[in-house]
Amino acid sequence: MRSSVAMETANRGMSLGIRFGVWAAGVAAFVCCLVANPAVAATEGQGLGAVKSTTGKAGATVKSRRKARVVVERPSLGQKQGLRGTDDPLELKSSVALVLDQDTDEVLVSKNAEAVLPIASITKLMTAIVVLDAEQPMDEPLKVAKVSLDTPRNNHSRLRVGTELSRGELMHLALMSSENRAAYAIGAAYPGGLPSMVEAMNRKARELGMNDSHFVEPTGLSADNRSSAHDLALLVKAAYQNPVLRQYSTATDASVPVGRRLVQFRNTNSLVRSPMWDIGVQKTGYISEAGRCVVMQAQLAGRKLIMVLLDSAGRYSRVGDAERIRRWLDAHPAIPVNPAAPAPMPPAASLSPKLDSAPVTERDGDLGRSGSDTF
Repeated sequence: MRSSVAMETANRGMSLGIRFGVWAAGVAAFVCCLVANPAVAATEGQGLGAVKSTTGKAGATVKSRRKARVVVERPSLGQKQGLRGTDDPLELKSSVALVLDQDTDEVLVSKNAEAVLPIASITKLMTAIVVLDAEQPMDEPLKVAKVSLDTPRNNHSRLRVGTELSRGELMHLALMSSENRAAYAIGAAYPGGLPSMVEAMNRKARELGMNDSHFVEPTGLSADNRSSAHDLALLVKAAYQNPVLRQYSTATDASVPVGRRLVQFRNTNSLVRSPMWDIGVQKTGYISEAGRCVVMQAQLAGRKLIMVLLDSAGRYSRVGDAERIRRWLDAHPAIPVNPAAPAPMPPAASLSPKLDSAPVTERDGDLGRSGSDTF
């Protein structure tokens, strides 16, 4: 009996020894495989990590992927033409710049002023002028519709399709907050519809002497709306003559009913809130083909000036360029001008050190293609 038990115990011990030997040989073989092929080890590690993330950290994986995504802006037309590489004494970041005296047409700053480029939402100034010329009632209710170019890639709007607002409210939002659906709504409600609206915009451009300008729709989302700095100065002059455009474009904010709640809109141009600036009329613009743009009428250094900045590189470069120009003018005030013989400003090249732009913090506003119109 005892010998039987001893034999069974010995057999069990031998069996366990064999199993342990087989397991050890398998581990050794696996380690050798990993050492011989480190790519397998990397793959295995990734596989294990993937399994862990899918079981307990799927949300974190998605979040990290979103953070890693890089959106590359398409080059603007001015950039493709090499305009951003043009040197100028003020070291402006805008491809195109023009500053002139509103009363005498004396040019104070000029950089690629004749270049014809997309103008983005500056188009809305012409839209508003044409609508006001038609003397359509500002209190007439209009419904917000989907813009033909209105896609997630092209546009962000806080106005719901179907929202009903007055023509005056829509014009206010189009000029102040650069709302594309608002501009489209007042354009579509023009007598004869959008085709007549576009025809009237081009006719008005010819009347104003804007010979390098062409319009195809009322919002500015299309890159085929084009003009030059010289032409846009004429547009700003015309816009300044209308008190409605002055009021709407320079208001700092406004609230309108959208559905069951009041929605607040802010001006896309932060300079209207600056005590250093006295702005009479303004409009910003941005789509990737146009870069960041702004036009303004402002009183600086005792003069009424027209300022045009097109195709600026960088979100805050427009305001930086505007500040460079303002500081230069403040440092070198103009000699009193004799209209019969205008006295030129001192040359910028001998007077203008490089000026750093002050940082501006603004929440996102109107979105054109691939970016924000707000600065």
